[in-house]
Amino acid sequence: MTRTDPHDVPRPHAKLHFGVFFQGVNHWTIWTDPRSGSQIAPESYRQVALTAERGLFDAFFLGEGLRLREINGLVHDLDVAGRPEAITQLSALAAATRHIGLVSTSNVTYNDPADLARRFAGLDLLSGGRAGWNVVTTDNAWTGENFRRGGYLDHADRYRRAEEVLGAARALWDAWADDALSTSTGAESWARDGSIAPVVRHGDLVDLELTGGLPRSSQGHPVIFQAGDSSEGRDFAARNADVIFSAHGYDFDDALAFAGDIRRRLTAAGRTPEDLRILPGASIILGDTEAEAEEKARWVRQQQITPGTALAQATLLWNVDLSAYDPDGPLPDLEPREQDSSGAFGAARVADSRATVARWREEAAAHGWSLRQTVIELGQRARSHVGTPAGLAEKFARFVREGALDGFNVSPYLVPDGLDDIVGSLIPALQERGLYRTEYTGTTLREHLDLPPARRGEGALPVAEAS
Repeated sequence: MTRTDPHDVPRPHAKLHFGVFFQGVNHWTIWTDPRSGSQIAPESYRQVALTAERGLFDAFFLGEGLRLREINGLVHDLDVAGRPEAITQLSALAAATRHIGLVSTSNVTYNDPADLARRFAGLDLLSGGRAGWNVVTTDNAWTGENFRRGGYLDHADRYRRAEEVLGAARALWDAWADDALSTSTGAESWARDGSIAPVVRHGDLVDLELTGGLPRSSQGHPVIFQAGDSSEGRDFAARNADVIFSAHGYDFDDALAFAGDIRRRLTAAGRTPEDLRILPGASIILGDTEAEAEEKARWVRQQQITPGTALAQATLLWNVDLSAYDPDGPLPDLEPREQDSSGAFGAARVADSRATVARWREEAAAHGWSLRQTVIELGQRARSHVGTPAGLAEKFARFVREGALDGFNVSPYLVPDGLDDIVGSLIPALQERGLYRTEYTGTTLREHLDLPPARRGEGALPVAEAS
């Protein structure tokens, strides 16, 4: 997949886009560092958002955790936890910021579509057209227990419901005509008669009849984000999303292959590559020299995988309580038990634990690693782009201008100061190369992302399903 012809550059004037991901429940944010601040204080959110806005980022993005993670039924108290409800928090940030987009992860499995549509329409209006919605699904009973519904939705139906919920939301956002509101105090009525249409949706998984309560914002619809990486998730994004997240943002060939696959799916869905932005999640670690950056990256990984976290991750793999083991000792000399999908850490466990344990033992023996060192090297990865500002600017130029991606959704490893070196040193290096904006040229999130205007009727059902 690598392009070897230096003149084969399909987007020579493309600009890199940045978002910042303020994570939900996680252990990647190093809360034990003395420089780390509160994860729930309004000032932390405000500082991160304002730093990102100073750096001309497209969006401030909030993760969601509908249930705290657990290990064998006990809350994993080594995670960062405790987040205000996302749309509430973003509404507060709308008043504290002027330009940056405000994106909420909101679940379509356990939320009512009419309520979600109204809340996002409200955020979009309050922010002047800066709202975004990361559409996520959940099919596990572990999360559903919080809603007294267990795993009520079959895995095969989760994207079907997502599409019906999103279609209903778009229909509600389109319910008001652009000229619905009177422009004169001398008019006979506040809204033009017949300008607000009722919305009727009788799908298999969404059933509603109501009239939308809010007009369209200046960007028409909130920007739709989606992060599924399965074939079904990619198809959903190709049909519905404005932005797709991915884990394909580190290796160039892998990123290019992912982008090519998404563009083929876009074509099959009757859309063009300009209708969708690809923004992989990423951690960025900078140093004045390559050696300094590599040393910092090792420190970050060690802080993310504490002794307790190493034991917790190993417990997930072995499916055995390993809390009595020494994390700085050898790997456990026992075979893993059969895996289940009980929801430890809120997700299914490793598919082939025996093969994974065998590989861990082989690598640990070859390198002389302890259990914790093995987890650091081979466990759940939070991969990073590591280097100097100039070096990473050159690397990112190749990614974006050869069509492998459009930018990154950055996860800082420290809150609230984790973006400071990116804004202070990396962005100037990108700007020097003409790879990054020098000012905001629009007012809406859709404009920041260089996306086409939201089209009316995107939420329309086929006639046979609409009544």
